[in-house]
Amino acid sequence: MQNLIVRGHRHTRLTALRMVEELDAGPVYLKEDLAIDSGSAEEIYLRASNTAAEMIKRIITEKMEPVPQRGEVTVFKRRQPEESEIPDLESLEQLHDFIRMLDAEGYPSAFIRSKGFRFEFSKAAPCNGQIRADVTIYRADRNKR
Repeated sequence: MQNLIVRGHRHTRLTALRMVEELDAGPVYLKEDLAIDSGSAEEIYLRASNTAAEMIKRIITEKMEPVPQRGEVTVFKRRQPEESEIPDLESLEQLHDFIRMLDAEGYPSAFIRSKGFRFEFSKAAPCNGQIRADVTIYRADRNKR
């Protein structure tokens, strides 16, 4: 999801697959749209969980049979913690997206370093042409991450 948001995508699809030996290679039961244009990563994961639960119900009640996958495969490499440092961005919208895509349990927060300190951002929200966010600040030399 982070790779999609950082590339400017606003929507994606959840896919229910039959499990096979190879990762994400099984036949497809169904796909459902998922908006990723708003909310923190945590909020998007909650929406995705609700959608997934509904998909499971449909698969069971409708006794769906999966069909082979079609189309080109897109593979993203897992983001590394150092990739959470905020890069040069062109707009407040891009900055908001960068902060919110990392705002979930288990992900290193978006951060900047300045004058011996590390500033980590969470709970970002656009507000009157600005971004409001919670910021946690600590000494950069501290072995936190």
